[in-house]
Amino acid sequence: MSTNQFRIRHVTNALANRAAPYGEDERAILSLDATEKARTEIGSWPGYAPTPLLEMADLAGEVGIGRLWLKDEAPRFGLKSFKALGGAYAVLGVLQYVLAEEYGLAGVTSDELRSGDFTDQVAATTVCCATDGNHGRSVAWGAQMFGCRCIIYLHEHVSQEREDAIAAYGAEIKRVPGHYDDSVRAAAEDAAREGWHVVSDTAWIGYEDMAARVMQGYTVMTAEIISQLPAGERPTHVFLQAGVGGLAAAVAAHLWEAWGTERPRTVIVEPETADCVYRTVENGGPATVPGDLDTFMACLAAGEVSTAAWSLLKTCADDVLAVEDDAARRAMRKLARTSPVIVAGESGCAGIAGLLCASADETIRSALNLDPMARILCINSEGDTDPAQYAATVA
Repeated sequence: MSTNQFRIRHVTNALANRAAPYGEDERAILSLDATEKARTEIGSWPGYAPTPLLEMADLAGEVGIGRLWLKDEAPRFGLKSFKALGGAYAVLGVLQYVLAEEYGLAGVTSDELRSGDFTDQVAATTVCCATDGNHGRSVAWGAQMFGCRCIIYLHEHVSQEREDAIAAYGAEIKRVPGHYDDSVRAAAEDAAREGWHVVSDTAWIGYEDMAARVMQGYTVMTAEIISQLPAGERPTHVFLQAGVGGLAAAVAAHLWEAWGTERPRTVIVEPETADCVYRTVENGGPATVPGDLDTFMACLAAGEVSTAAWSLLKTCADDVLAVEDDAARRAMRKLARTSPVIVAGESGCAGIAGLLCASADETIRSALNLDPMARILCINSEGDTDPAQYAATVA
């Protein structure tokens, strides 16, 4: 095994408990029943199709493990990201709530919304959110699909290409000085003053239901994975990238409820400059990343873990890795040249980046049991959502 070229840090979660049952507190956030509702709804949307689960045999051999599966979210609804499942599903929930509470129209379906039967009522509703790129694109797409107004808050480090991709769905754009967490606060403050509905993929004390709804949308991806795995096969490990933790919690908690004590070892991967889950695990509770959060893995640039995500991850996240940006660049290039070829964006490749770094560090490799019997699941959470950045990186 080659010597590791890249910085990597590893921490074991002392709060993780593989024997813990998936209880009512967890089901209040995510549950298999909620997944089925989301799967039925999202499965009815135009353009829905399960994204592929690919066998990466060449890469598994190179890393020295038994099997490697990669769930490729690049084709998802044409938005190139798993985020398409969450933001738009949450927008639908907002509109159904507004129609029921303000107009007495309970039980309105997404088909009825798309048909234009409630155009006037829906058009009077405004949704907003902060984003590093992909969540805002999903919210804007959902707002356009269902017919409501949408305002997206972008911090100063979000690329122009990502802004243009969001604006293409009719969203109004507001730029905010600072970083992701600054844009989250700005969106929440403006929404409270204007009577808008915040559709956030992160949660804080007193605001958790919406983030849970977003994560429920994400679990459609996990349900697809379970149905796509070869008969009788289950991963021993799952490497999951984290920004605020929504993706990681949605996948890990779903596998926990579905498989109980046979769930895979959950390894969270973060950028070293935006390692809020890593610091939270070290601290034994929520911790904030100080200073500059800027990272090449743009959609993982978060300084505070979502409280809803942490409620789940504190028990089912076994390990956390923090890796440097060049590890993601290396992973993007490797995926672009392996078989099958994978178009992976800066954040999409983070799980693979963590696996490559961990497998090349003998101490971490041993700690994580990355041996020839290991069967690992990773997720390419985004394709080339910033095409210019992608092209420059893999050239």
